[in-house]
Amino acid sequence: MTPPSPLAFVPYISVENMMRLVHSVGIETMLRELADAIERDFVRWNLFDKTPRFGIDSENGVIELMPTSDGELYGFKYVNGHPTNTRQGLQTVTAFGLLAKVASGYPVLLSEMTMLTALRTAATSAMAARHLAPKDAKVMALIGNGAQSEFQALAFKAVCGIEEVRLYDIDAAATAKCARNLAASGLRGTACRSSQEAMEGAKIVTTCTADKQYATILTDNMVGDGIHINAIGGDCPGKTELHRDILLRSEIFVEYPPQTRIEGEIQQLPSDHPVTELWQVISGEAKGRTSAAQITLFDGVGFAIEDFAALKYVHEKALATGLYDQLDMIADPDDPRDLFGMLTRAREAA
Repeated sequence: MTPPSPLAFVPYISVENMMRLVHSVGIETMLRELADAIERDFVRWNLFDKTPRFGIDSENGVIELMPTSDGELYGFKYVNGHPTNTRQGLQTVTAFGLLAKVASGYPVLLSEMTMLTALRTAATSAMAARHLAPKDAKVMALIGNGAQSEFQALAFKAVCGIEEVRLYDIDAAATAKCARNLAASGLRGTACRSSQEAMEGAKIVTTCTADKQYATILTDNMVGDGIHINAIGGDCPGKTELHRDILLRSEIFVEYPPQTRIEGEIQQLPSDHPVTELWQVISGEAKGRTSAAQITLFDGVGFAIEDFAALKYVHEKALATGLYDQLDMIADPDDPRDLFGMLTRAREAA
């Protein structure tokens, strides 16, 4: 049988190669570089086609497709969020993504994104905090110590200079796991017995819990002046983490309002409640933190442009390091109009 042409192959980054890539680059270096890559694409915000992600909800979770394009490349991510999966020994979130050339529609990369989503979510959080958090912040409360927690802690260390993380989860085993995984990171980790205790002395608080429900992880009395809140657990309709009164006291920053108003903390507020788009702060069109006493809130639900930037970043790194496989993915007949003939000749050659 005639071997496939070079055009048939698409670079593919497996989970194994993604992990090799992270260790090759170094996880903190990768988080810093991802934060910078995402920030560069936020500066180009107006070049992108934008739409809220397409979701199919069920009682167990959500399955979503997140597409975007800058006119040269098209990218999408398939991702699920099923909070009860851990009870069956399954991941809460799994994902994969693709980049393609707009001019031809041909894919140029297929990649795992379960690992990459954890990295880009953490990098986005830290990138936002770089513009919104108090500049002297050295202590972060990390409430919710599941699969995302260590990535968040390391991103804030690498990008924002955090030195201590105060850990709390309703599951003490999750907190112990997080503390164990961060033991050699250079961060001081403190296991706490409550959300309130975790907040003590923290200038940044990250909430990243998984339950698909309206929840109150932070109550209004827990949040003092001068704090930056990185709220990333709310990411679908009916799922929030903060008491509504906290939102009313905060200056709120979001990725893409049409999506965040459906999925984020601000689904609790009227549809005309003022928010600032993060890209405007990054590009200098709007102000971020304006006073030491201000409460800033990044209502982060995840947006396709972040995944696009992450896919471009790992595409370049993988090609440079050789940490990818070639996947025979595109049918490429000698005559583009004779796909059936290609199929027939394959039977004859068998």
